[in-house]
Amino acid sequence: MPNMALKKNPMPSQAPEERNRNFLEVALGYTPEQAIDEAQRCLNCKNRPCVSGCPVRVHIPDFIQQMAQGNFEEAYQIIAQSSSLPAVCGRVCPQESQCECQCVRGKKGEPVAIGRLERFAADYHNAHCAKAPEKPASNGHRVAVIGSGPSGLTCAGDLAKMGYQVTVFEALHLAGGVLVYGIPEFRLPKAIVQKEIDTLIALGVRVETNVVIGRTITIDELMQEYGFEAVFIGSGAGLPKFMNIPGENLKGVYSANEFLTRINLMKAYQPDGDTPIQHGRHVAVVGGGNVAMDAARCAKRLGADVTILYRRTEAELPARREEVEHAMEEGIQFKFLTNPLEIMGDDQGWVRAARCQEMELGEPDASGRRRPVPKEGSEFTLDLDCVIMALGTSPNPLIKSTTEGLETQKWGGIIVNEETGLTSRPGVYAGGDAVTGAATVILAMGAGKTAAAAIDAYLSAK
Repeated sequence: MPNMALKKNPMPSQAPEERNRNFLEVALGYTPEQAIDEAQRCLNCKNRPCVSGCPVRVHIPDFIQQMAQGNFEEAYQIIAQSSSLPAVCGRVCPQESQCECQCVRGKKGEPVAIGRLERFAADYHNAHCAKAPEKPASNGHRVAVIGSGPSGLTCAGDLAKMGYQVTVFEALHLAGGVLVYGIPEFRLPKAIVQKEIDTLIALGVRVETNVVIGRTITIDELMQEYGFEAVFIGSGAGLPKFMNIPGENLKGVYSANEFLTRINLMKAYQPDGDTPIQHGRHVAVVGGGNVAMDAARCAKRLGADVTILYRRTEAELPARREEVEHAMEEGIQFKFLTNPLEIMGDDQGWVRAARCQEMELGEPDASGRRRPVPKEGSEFTLDLDCVIMALGTSPNPLIKSTTEGLETQKWGGIIVNEETGLTSRPGVYAGGDAVTGAATVILAMGAGKTAAAAIDAYLSAK
């Protein structure tokens, strides 16, 4: 008999006044009893609308039915058939706008907590199963994957399961891409990411760090000299954007990429961290996306009074609602309809204030959102000692500039066939943020999965 409760089982979490002073994971996860109770809310619909909302096509009703019976390891194995990163997706995937928004239970109440159940299944497996996955027999074909973020890891994992000899090349000293340098520990513990990567290594995936494709090795060299028959580019979008306003070169102005990389990858929040970070007292974060929330919440944990400046209203915030609510609960202030005009510094070149202007919403722009326009006579000064620009990113131009015949968009995204991920170069595929610009982890994973299937078809036909 299904559990017809209208609301999800709430996610246990740290209290806001405690978690805003530490980097421990905010969400604590379901108990087994909560997981079973939540799974029993699933109606096991015949047409499975939730699956159509999942970019990697996890067999959602199947794994939830196993969970409803307490078969947690069986549930995990079903998820793992489609997803190479279930513990990651259960934490950072925007289920509310994908699988859960298609859930029939959401028509009269809240949808089934698919993401929370996926997280529980993955965590249960990681805690109770020490057996490494069985390494498939090699088919003799070699594939190179550039970048160890979600698209690269997904492509590598799918190909490894099919018997391909896959080598992942990562520019940084640690694999994981945005999962390790971009997403804070309190949202995605790095031990979880490493566990997922270790599973791929057990399948036979090789990971080479400190290799900058385009400088250390080029794509042409990978194919012509190193014997790789196909290449997948999953190098992400790590080039930060700025506003081009006066004062952005002052000391104390960070891109969100640098700020988060120092904290997440280099552990700058720890007293013995390898890379220092400024512990500002009054910090402003410019932007309204998930990255802005991550940067603001990190700055808060470093002891700052933090204000998010966003030029539209709360209703237009692009960040996940859960992340916005967590930020507000943790004491982060929001100044909506506010746009910085200038960052002002002291005699030593450090940030001391920002000149801002209030905005109004005008007619819709190309994105369909109402365009913010300046409100006359509304300028004001905000005292600050640190500013973090979280305005989005674009693909690094290095691969394009070192690879002949690789067609890209004017803004830097690699042009691909949407159905296969094939670029303008034969045997070279791409996906994730390197193609779309900054997007979600699960969309990048979907692109990696699509490219893996296309690479398999391409090499099987040779």
